[in-house]
Amino acid sequence: MRTTHRPFTTLALALCLFVAALEMTVVSTAMPTVVSDLGGIQHYAWVFTAYMLSSTITVPIYGKLADLYGRKPIILFGSTLFLLSSLACGFSTSMNMLIAFRVLQGLGAGAMQPIALTIIGDIYTLEQRGKVQGAFSAVWGIAGLAGPLTGGLIVKYLTWHWIFFINIPIGIASMVLLVLFFHEQLQRKERARLDYAGAALLSSGVVALLFGVQGSGATLLALPVAALLLTAFVFVELRAAEPIIPMNIFKIPTIAISNVAGALFSAAQFGATTYVPLYVQGVLGGSATMAGGMITPMIVGWPLASLIGGKVMVRTGFRPLIVGGLGLASIGTVLMALLLKPGASMLVPQIAMGLFGIGLGFAAMATMVAVQTTVGWELRGVATASSMFFRTIGGSLGVGVMGGVLVSQLMKDPNVPVSAATELLGPEHGRGLAPAILETLGGALNTGLSINFWIMCSAMLAAFTAGLFFPKVKRATTPVNMSDVTASH
Repeated sequence: MRTTHRPFTTLALALCLFVAALEMTVVSTAMPTVVSDLGGIQHYAWVFTAYMLSSTITVPIYGKLADLYGRKPIILFGSTLFLLSSLACGFSTSMNMLIAFRVLQGLGAGAMQPIALTIIGDIYTLEQRGKVQGAFSAVWGIAGLAGPLTGGLIVKYLTWHWIFFINIPIGIASMVLLVLFFHEQLQRKERARLDYAGAALLSSGVVALLFGVQGSGATLLALPVAALLLTAFVFVELRAAEPIIPMNIFKIPTIAISNVAGALFSAAQFGATTYVPLYVQGVLGGSATMAGGMITPMIVGWPLASLIGGKVMVRTGFRPLIVGGLGLASIGTVLMALLLKPGASMLVPQIAMGLFGIGLGFAAMATMVAVQTTVGWELRGVATASSMFFRTIGGSLGVGVMGGVLVSQLMKDPNVPVSAATELLGPEHGRGLAPAILETLGGALNTGLSINFWIMCSAMLAAFTAGLFFPKVKRATTPVNMSDVTASH
């Protein structure tokens, strides 16, 4: 059997993770231009939510498939779907079309991100894994946080369509390297079968939940439906032979606390990368490039912290990095909530985002390695996917709630047409609007975004609180035996 070429495989996985993470946020600074071109300000948040929704649903399913049938076919399938839908997004001619293709993009990304991190857990030892996962957290951070800046530059020098076309060459390079250099030794289980009932309940439950958090009209009816579906999912998983997400892993404090904290800090993270650029453009009157530049300190701080944390983690253990990182990120969101006001200096978002990025660089890397270290090969895909699932659903719910807040404020005055809000976010910042309408919309945008900053702050403080309960262990030297935490049925 051919052996894996680790350097080229690692490069392929880094490219795969980079392009999937980039696509989460690259649209943020380009969206005002997209809205100006395609219209549909009332659907603004769904361009982000659609991508995160579909990737959220499929992350645990792909993770289970990777444990059953191998990592390689699953990551190649996801990459192919991602690239084809990226091309379709770039050719979209309406907001509804763009949202539909963003759903397909997310379906592909749901395989790329967790499986890339799972393969790293497979091909490196524990001692090596801390450094490599630190580097990969840096890649993920650079890509996800460079998205707004990249989107601003693309809009300035090309057209918004290229925020999707840039995925193609990077994705193809990643797939070619994986085909040529990654050769896994599959530990396949006999008579393996996917839990279709669990997959269906999880998918429909998450969809209902994300519709419900939009918080307006009939969508509120989706919340009780989501509660019923997700409760049924838990009961099915407790009895399934091959559950999508084994409920037993949540008896392990390391995994349970890491996932809770991950969901909360991701809500703050995706909220910041989505709405800070919008605040700079819509309230402070900055350009798309300037809005993207507000994320630069985060782009620098996150990877540096991840690399440093990966090197010191073997000596310090997980907890200091997690608690300290979440505390520092919390300070960043407090500064956003308190100091981001009309007329504020551009230094405010830069300092706040810098602290935020450094803190999450430490915490995100440490929680991921902690989760992977706790289990063996046969559950590493599921454990990694569960961590990515909670982070993605946290980000999806956060952006969804904040999008509902923003739209409700912009649509509060029935005398202001939707087209006026669209024009406000265009490159002219609504200069052609009547002064009264412009003043009303500007105030509504400022109010909505200010509320969103407090939502981010609350989520981050809750993540910090969860981190305080992380076990005081240096590291897990051997994986947990799942038979020791078997649930009684």
